[in-house]
Amino acid sequence: MTGQSPDPGAGSRPKAPAGLDKILAPILPPSYEQTLGHAERVELASDRRIRERNTISYRLNHWPIWIWVFFIAPGPLTFDLFEHGFDRRMALWLGAVLVGTGIAGLRGRLPGVEPRPYIIRFTEDKPNPLYRRVCYTFAWSAVVTFAVLNAAGLAWAIATGEWRLRQMYDAAYFPISGTIWLLGLLGRLPRVLPSTKNEGHERRYFYGSVWAVCIAQPVLWLLWRVLPHTRTADAFKLAVFVSILAYVGNLARRGRLPRTRPIVPGELAVSD
Repeated sequence: MTGQSPDPGAGSRPKAPAGLDKILAPILPPSYEQTLGHAERVELASDRRIRERNTISYRLNHWPIWIWVFFIAPGPLTFDLFEHGFDRRMALWLGAVLVGTGIAGLRGRLPGVEPRPYIIRFTEDKPNPLYRRVCYTFAWSAVVTFAVLNAAGLAWAIATGEWRLRQMYDAAYFPISGTIWLLGLLGRLPRVLPSTKNEGHERRYFYGSVWAVCIAQPVLWLLWRVLPHTRTADAFKLAVFVSILAYVGNLARRGRLPRTRPIVPGELAVSD
C-alpha cells in the first residue's frame, strides 16, 4: 500500500470522482483515479477541509466505535454474547466500558473524540499520544484475534469433525491478543508507532483490515447461525470467510475503499 507520491502541481489533476465516491462526496474527501504503488485511487491533501475543532456530533459519532472495541476485548465473554445472548456479566462490563470511555472522551483522550484533531499534517513527526497508542492497540487486537480464532476453529472442525471453538477461545484468545498488546506496547503496530509521521500510509493498513474483518465476521456469524455444523457446511463457511477477507483486503490495497487511499504528503490534512 505504498508508493511514490504524485505531484499535484505537475500536469493535470487526476480523474475526478465518480460512482460511490460522488455519492459520499458530502462526507468524505474526493478521490481520483491515479495509480500510486498498489493503489488505483488517491486523495489530495489540498482537498481535505481543515478543522480547527471537532463538532459535538463528530465526537459523539466516534464514541461508539471505542465502546465496541473495549467491550469485546474479553474475547471469551464476547463468544458467549454471540452464542447465548446478553446477560448480567455483559451488562456490568458494558457499564464499566461506558463509564471509562465516557470519561476518556470528555477529557479528549479517544481518537476522533478530541475537542480538536491531533494530527494536522500527515507527514509531521509528532509524538503519538499514549491514548491513541492504547486505543489502536486494542482495535488491532479485536481485528486480528477474532478472525484468527474463527478461521482456526472452522479449520479444526473440518479436519476432525469436532466443534471446539469455545475451547480454543478459552485457551488461545488471551495469548494471541496479549501478543498484539505487547507489540502495541513496543510500538510495532501501524498507528501505534511512537511518531505519527507515517500516518498517511498507516491508516490505510488499519482501515483496510477493519473493512475486511467488519464485513467478513457478520457474514460468518450469519452462516454459523443458519447452516448445520457439518464438515461440508463448515468448509463452505471457511471458504466464504476467507474469500471475503481476501477480496475486501485487495480492494483496500487498491485504494478502492474510503480511508484506504494514499494521500499526497506535504499539505495540510486532518486525520480521523
